[in-house]
Amino acid sequence: MEEKKINLSRRGFLKAGVAAAAAGVIGAINPDVLKAENASLVSLDYASPANGNWSKLVPKMNYGGASVRYAEHNDQWLGTSQIVGEVQNISEYDNGFTMAIRGELGEIPRWNYVTQGKRDPMASGLGFAISFLSTDKAVEGPAPPRAEKLPVPDPEIMSKHIKDTCYYLRADEVGIGKMPAYAYYSHRISPTHGDYATGKIDPNLLMEEIPVTERLPYVICVAVEQHLETWLASTGYDGIAKSQSYRAYHATANITVMLAQYIRSLGYRARAHHFANYASVMGPILIACGMGELTRTGDCVAHPRMGFRNKVAAVTTDLPLVPDKPIDFGMLDFCRVCRKCSENCPGEAISFDEEPVKYNGYLRWNSDFRKCAAFRTGNQEGFSCGRCVKVCPWSSKEDSWFHEAGVWIGSKGKQSASLLKQIDDMFGYGTEEITKYKWWLEWPELFPMPAGYPPTQTTQPSK
Repeated sequence: MEEKKINLSRRGFLKAGVAAAAAGVIGAINPDVLKAENASLVSLDYASPANGNWSKLVPKMNYGGASVRYAEHNDQWLGTSQIVGEVQNISEYDNGFTMAIRGELGEIPRWNYVTQGKRDPMASGLGFAISFLSTDKAVEGPAPPRAEKLPVPDPEIMSKHIKDTCYYLRADEVGIGKMPAYAYYSHRISPTHGDYATGKIDPNLLMEEIPVTERLPYVICVAVEQHLETWLASTGYDGIAKSQSYRAYHATANITVMLAQYIRSLGYRARAHHFANYASVMGPILIACGMGELTRTGDCVAHPRMGFRNKVAAVTTDLPLVPDKPIDFGMLDFCRVCRKCSENCPGEAISFDEEPVKYNGYLRWNSDFRKCAAFRTGNQEGFSCGRCVKVCPWSSKEDSWFHEAGVWIGSKGKQSASLLKQIDDMFGYGTEEITKYKWWLEWPELFPMPAGYPPTQTTQPSK
């Protein structure tokens, strides 16, 4: 009989050993789980059309091994985020990037932001493509919906169809939710920050606040993954960081602009919301659509499989749909013990606090968005920043059974989360740079600073 040999690399051997040890430890752990009181104990049944989590093209949502449960959406909770007061609609005028445009974060951040499209050839190409999707006509449609509405006798069937449409248009994940009224901006800005970022307009053109009056009952959210191997080779804040964002932003903008026009062609109202022309805040939308939980990074939402390694856009509509439920996969417990994003944030913007605190009527970790925006727009080593994306143990460091086993462990409570972080650190995930995947031309060779850098005059007035 021929003897079979098993070839394992040193890293593979370590993985097998760690996995075996973790399996034994996890069985002995009595999870100290601080689950949301409203969370259901029923496991997700992806094949059940009654839950809205089903489509023909993607019959099962890919949560990458995480242990996922349903949560609720009501006046006291949005998923696992507790609402403790009145949540105010915020203005896009107070967004960190719009503050950078106005010079409130300093002249270097302002100048970097409004000239990035001219200095970064890759981001310039992507920004050029995005600029065609940034107009009000693109997101709101060239005309009102057709007068006669397509009858929708079964919103469940329509929900499946809309999800299949999004997957057909190359979305990686799709969710449908009840649109939280507080997810709308109170005001949006014109020109959009996408107009400024892509170099489409004169950076000295003054921005205006425009009231957002739309209130539609449903929201469809789509996510597109950022390129994994590129993140593995990147520091997270080098010359490719901005293009990583722009590539996924363009994809989600393209999908939502087409989807909104398709829905209007069925006779219903629809507006696309994407990077270059928002009228809403994506965080609560993602939670309402069952696509993630809030994290230590503040209002950023992590997906069970992709972590932060994706960009999202949305379509609000009055098309009759069946919402998905928010999900609970233990992210709050994990963030309580991990702090890896805080430890590695080059802008020192992410909180080290153990517990979330009250912010605008709900509980979240109170990270400093001004510091975050100031570093991302003032970064002298590259363009923008995604260091928290790179280091987060949930951001799929590799597509393997080992990573899926890890996130399953991490979703089981605080003690399990601590074990996952230790395993993550043991293998150097998030902090290593795998150079064999590096393909892009790097800073600063392509991005020379012109004479007179930076300018000294701010023309945008403060609010």
